[in-house]
Amino acid sequence: MKKLSIILFSLTALFYGCQENDYSFGEIITPSNIQVTAEIVGADANNPNGDGSGVVNFTATADNAVSYKYVFNGVETVSLSGKNTISFSTIGLNTYTVTVVASGTAGVSSSKTIQVEVLSTYSPPVELISKLYGFDPANPNAVTSRTWKIQSAKPGHFGLGPIGGSVPTEWYGAGPDEKAGVGMYDDRFIFSSDGTFQHVTNGDVFGRDPLIVNDLGANTSGTLDGADVLNFAYSDYTESFTLTAPGGIETISLSGIGFIGYYTGGNHTYQIFDRDTPNEMIIRTTDGNSEFDWWFIIVLE
Repeated sequence: MKKLSIILFSLTALFYGCQENDYSFGEIITPSNIQVTAEIVGADANNPNGDGSGVVNFTATADNAVSYKYVFNGVETVSLSGKNTISFSTIGLNTYTVTVVASGTAGVSSSKTIQVEVLSTYSPPVELISKLYGFDPANPNAVTSRTWKIQSAKPGHFGLGPIGGSVPTEWYGAGPDEKAGVGMYDDRFIFSSDGTFQHVTNGDVFGRDPLIVNDLGANTSGTLDGADVLNFAYSDYTESFTLTAPGGIETISLSGIGFIGYYTGGNHTYQIFDRDTPNEMIIRTTDGNSEFDWWFIIVLE
């Protein structure tokens, strides 16, 4: 009898244990009523296809959607907000096809495809591409690349300020080597003449919570320090880049999840604020929460 009681107790405990782990998504509803708008930068009555920068800001909405994914030219970009910026760099007036996938609970999804006709007239100056990836005017078809890193030895090599501000790291600037050991200084950023961008992470990166988790996946080993995630485990990866100049401001646009220095989400575009110093550039990007502009000084390795 005592043996039977033990068996019954074990079965009861197992039953309730299973009940406690019986998670539910609630009602599963496929997203519907997907709407996608495309704002071509610089478009007006006289220039319906834009200012020639080739930059388009997209906004997607849908009923019962929890996230969105943009698919263009084989590249997928996740956007929780539904907003995304794509830089179309093929010279001339071209029609592009972009698909938006709206995802709901339990992974159900629906999609909508739109076409945009965009004008691109921007050709980056020789001075910029020579500095960025080693372009040689004497051998224009040569495949070249250059490796960049965060200029950790300089004050203000990383920091933040107001959106649209004109003073680098106006609200906070890191001191020399202040962020040692968080997964940023050992990263390398390789720009190549074929349009590829390689990020050598050496196993971990530095980023902003929750943007880095939302976009790159669960934090399996990183340390949460306020709104920062230190040493977030992430492998090397390859994306692509384009050079544009919306509003006359030279800009590096990275595809997919490509980023430099500190993961901030957003549209993965980096305005070149200053490139006059030999072997250095000051760049900035706006984060995915539209809270701050994040500033970086990068230097050739």
